Amino acid sequence: MNFPRRCLISLLVSASIVLLLSLSSVVQAAEKHVAITQIVEHPALDACRKGVKDELADAGFVVGKNLKWSFESAQGAPATAAQIAKKFAGENPDVVVGIATPSAQALASSARNIQQVFSAVTDPVGAKLVKSMDKSNGGNITGVSDLSPIDSHMALVKKIVPTAKKIGVIFNPGESNSVTLVGLVKKFAPNYGMEVIEAGSPKSSDVLAAARSLIEKVDVIYVPTDNTVTSAFEAVIKVATESKIPVISADTDSVKRGAIAAEGFNYYDLGRQTGKMVAAILNGKKAGDIQPQGVSKTELYVNPESAKLMGVTLSDDMIKSAKEVVKTMTKSEREAAEAAKAKK
Repeated sequence: MNFPRRCLISLLVSASIVLLLSLSSVVQAAEKHVAITQIVEHPALDACRKGVKDELADAGFVVGKNLKWSFESAQGAPATAAQIAKKFAGENPDVVVGIATPSAQALASSARNIQQVFSAVTDPVGAKLVKSMDKSNGGNITGVSDLSPIDSHMALVKKIVPTAKKIGVIFNPGESNSVTLVGLVKKFAPNYGMEVIEAGSPKSSDVLAAARSLIEKVDVIYVPTDNTVTSAFEAVIKVATESKIPVISADTDSVKRGAIAAEGFNYYDLGRQTGKMVAAILNGKKAGDIQPQGVSKTELYVNPESAKLMGVTLSDDMIKSAKEVVKTMTKSEREAAEAAKAKK
């Protein structure tokens, strides 16, 4: 009697092991891998990344459950972006996501056989990521553009500083997206009676010097959605406050950091929009079959406190029309907010 009993136990144990292995294989097979990279970490791009992750969770792709999530920042260095892209190509994830033009271009160059989604890219056609924004392009790349409504931005500048004759623009000439934006500023600024004065900042450490170079040369400073400048935005605010030069930004998150106003996109929502594309690809759709998209809805953020520090008074009508009226965050408040965000 003992022998058959041992055999039965052995068979049950073996069957359990086989079942566990089978279940493990099913789980492993169901897990998807999304690798995401951005050129630099700053509030707008971080919000975009969070939007992608949250949208995937709502679509049923949860990190630690059925989704592997890889993230790396290039810390503002295009060479590092290229290294990250090559690393991700070797890992062969289901989808790679490039936030901001340099990271998206690096992925397009190195991860050609992987499904790709770009986000927060100003000019996807000019960056040679896709051939058209008006239709699906085939291939393996699609995504969401954050091209700013520059004409509206110039109108906003003139509303805030009606006497402005010269507008300074700080940007990184090495970022193709920024070059595109400066070209648009040059196109529309003259319509509002303003001459454009450029201040190049190839690295974040150059932003302070670039801002100082505009002192006594301009009546107002405009900061486009330039990743290099935005990552060191406090340097612009320091110079502007000391010199009483109003600063208007294209990035709404920069208003909390000291800009007087910004009419721009909600980058978290842009991330959610991007996440929908990623989820569709994880569910079997090809990136090349999804038409690239832009964001048409803009929101006005204002900071009356910063306006006063820079010698400007915002009208009651402008304040009432704003999506949000904010105050400048102190360094300790920013650090606390970043720490809280990291815990989520």
